Amino acid sequence: MNVLVTGTARGIGLAIAQKFLAEGHRVWGVDLLPGALAHPAYTHIEGDIREVTVAVPDLHVLVNNAGTLAEEDALSVNLMGTMAFTERHLDSPSLKSVLFVASASARNGAEFPRYVASKAGLVGYMKNLALNLSQRGVTVNSVSPGGVVTPANDHILNSPALYGAVKAETLLRKWATAEEVADLVYYLTAINRSITGEDILMDNGEQLKSNFIW
Repeated sequence: MNVLVTGTARGIGLAIAQKFLAEGHRVWGVDLLPGALAHPAYTHIEGDIREVTVAVPDLHVLVNNAGTLAEEDALSVNLMGTMAFTERHLDSPSLKSVLFVASASARNGAEFPRYVASKAGLVGYMKNLALNLSQRGVTVNSVSPGGVVTPANDHILNSPALYGAVKAETLLRKWATAEEVADLVYYLTAINRSITGEDILMDNGEQLKSNFIW
């Protein structure tokens, strides 16, 4: 299959690109940063998702992963930019699946306000797109990770005190790896044919964790 992934320079996006490549697919990656992959089936495009259009022949899978934590850009990149990028790449008659990487924050509101709003909006947009693309048989879903072991979280990962505290907030006492997220993304886009319009939470039980007092 031909796969388009945004935000592939590092972290979750890089892991997603690597997963599709390992499974024998062709991947086009978009990022503001230079590409980190050297693979004959990988094409890297440096650009802003708010502006760039990528010519992928017979696009089968679109994975919207690019995003920012910066409050001043969160709505324009994470929500409006992702919506615009998606809508520029929906014409392929070969399209089988669209996936968005949202955030557990979209459910619990527990981060910066514009970031939370951008990810919650993305989940709502995903559901709308699932309705609109259903007649074409295209699945549309989102994945909402909680804490993930990526360079963006180095300030926590490199602090034993902070990392210990965040792990203690989860039922499984850990964070997910980028590769775990990539495996779920791969299943939902390349294998799944009956799940659509769903946001899949992947937070190691953080939102379920509670102390029952009787």
